Amino acid sequence: MFEKVWENHVVVPETAETPAVIFIDLHLTHEVTTPQAYTELRSRGLKLRRPDLTLATMDHSTPTRTEQVFGGVPIAVDSAAKQVKQLEINAHEFGVELFNLQDSRRGIVHIIGPELGLTQPGKTIVCGDSHTSTHGAFGALAFGIGTTEVGHVLATQCLLQRKPKTFAINVINSLPPGVTAKDLILAIIGKIGVSGGTGYVLEYRGPAIEALSMDERMTICNMSIEGGARVGYVNPDRTTFEYIQGRPFAPAGDAFDRAKVWWSSIASDPDARYDDEVVIRAEALTPVVTWV
Repeated sequence: MFEKVWENHVVVPETAETPAVIFIDLHLTHEVTTPQAYTELRSRGLKLRRPDLTLATMDHSTPTRTEQVFGGVPIAVDSAAKQVKQLEINAHEFGVELFNLQDSRRGIVHIIGPELGLTQPGKTIVCGDSHTSTHGAFGALAFGIGTTEVGHVLATQCLLQRKPKTFAINVINSLPPGVTAKDLILAIIGKIGVSGGTGYVLEYRGPAIEALSMDERMTICNMSIEGGARVGYVNPDRTTFEYIQGRPFAPAGDAFDRAKVWWSSIASDPDARYDDEVVIRAEALTPVVTWV
């Protein structure tokens, strides 16, 4: 699947001297990693390349006190208040749709995409947040980027990337009662090591993965970064399609039926080959507790 999605998005191929240029389908932004990026655009006299493919939400620095969100009371933390205000200014100036503090669609930046149907199989998705890998649960190529890269995507809707290698995480048989998706990803990380995924995209596959709900798949892909990988994904299937259908930004009617055909086509082929593989026996896993 990774190879198919990558090839669909290459604008300029990689060479020995230069990384590939890939097109980005969806750029999710928030108040922490965008201020410097927008300042860079202003300093160079650049416009936002694709406002229609850019979405902003208040996320990292938002208060939890109800009166600071809905009651008109100022945000108590000065740095957070400045970041929230600056995102409002930047979104207005550059024409970006913004889910502000009181917008019912606002939420964790890598959760609102799935909730709204913005996250779809075959998309390239980036955000200035390391857990952007969450979107990989839908068969998307999704990864976190730094502030400089945020600015690059804002200006060009493309990104410079070296092509990673592929790593198949085969989870066979079934999870025992009481063993959760969190237990499973911790077991995977324990098997490959906290840097085992460095330089790879992780494909989570096998009967135990296919049996997971979308929420559970998001839990698995979210923590790919804890195993050293920027990208982790699950092949799209009926569970994926049923989750997406009917959501606000998802295709509808005949468009949804056509989308399903294409989404199905990007799933990994049965004879797909990987740079590395590991097998996890699901039935041998037990609940896990972590602590520091």
